[in-house]
Amino acid sequence: MKFFKTTLLTVAVAIGLQASAANANTEVRLGHVGGPGSLFEITANRFAELANERLDGVAEVNVYGNSQLGSDESMMRRLRLGSLDLSIPSTVMSSESDQFALFEMPYLIKDREHMKRVRDEVVRGPLYEAAEARGFKIIGVWENGFRQITNNVRPIVVPEDLEGIKLRTPSGVWRIEMFRSYGAAPSPMSLSEVFVALQTGAMDGQENPLIQTYSSRFQEVQDYLSLSNHVYTPAYLTAGASWNRLPEEVRTVLEEVALEMEDFALEEGLRLDEETLVKMRDEGMEVNEVDFDAFVEASQAIYDKFANDVDGGQELIDTVAGLRD
Repeated sequence: MKFFKTTLLTVAVAIGLQASAANANTEVRLGHVGGPGSLFEITANRFAELANERLDGVAEVNVYGNSQLGSDESMMRRLRLGSLDLSIPSTVMSSESDQFALFEMPYLIKDREHMKRVRDEVVRGPLYEAAEARGFKIIGVWENGFRQITNNVRPIVVPEDLEGIKLRTPSGVWRIEMFRSYGAAPSPMSLSEVFVALQTGAMDGQENPLIQTYSSRFQEVQDYLSLSNHVYTPAYLTAGASWNRLPEEVRTVLEEVALEMEDFALEEGLRLDEETLVKMRDEGMEVNEVDFDAFVEASQAIYDKFANDVDGGQELIDTVAGLRD
């Protein structure tokens, strides 16, 4: 009997150790497309640092940036399949649900204080629901940023200056349609392919937040930077099919830290905008501001289409407009 009790105790201890080891070896894989020095890299790495401090060996968040795990589209598929735990999609969400095309509407977001109100009152409502209907769970609303245009043909001042310019855009039918309406020749392309396309002349230009442009080294192969602020794109820390397989205590920590990171992402975005513009000027780019009134006027057609084609589109636009002040 003593031997039997000892054996049971040994087995119980072994099982406990195995369970502890399994928990300690739980990897939470977070993928994104941002390059070294990008806002995506800064926010993702800070998120992992804070989360891992609190998880304390129960699980570990590991970050795979710079498109190591593929394009945004590829990572969305992996989220849906459960082979990736977290990603930071931005524009690509408008390809998952038309309601996310709200953030494809030009000059919709006034500034980051406005975005905070939109985040809390709009994104956490109908857009969270739209994501869940597609099998995704958003646990934090971070930033991609205000987007600017670069190219090698001419400074862009009015929409007509985009006529015929081969412009790389992210995958998202609304962004393509917007630039086509301005006269450009937009073409979707994975971020990892853009440098070579610009270098070889396959593309004349691209549009991205300043830090995404700079961290991707596009300033090395682009002459003109036109400060257009044409679209503000949030980034969404997003989970998929593997979410409910994670232990509850792990999910709780990830959600808490993701929310804490929201204002940090906005503050870092502002800091990087200011610092990066100076760097790009210093490195020889010719910088100008666009005629904002001309671009706003030229954008009415895309607003009309969103209002007509997207269920609840006009209501979403009106709600965001009502939060501007």
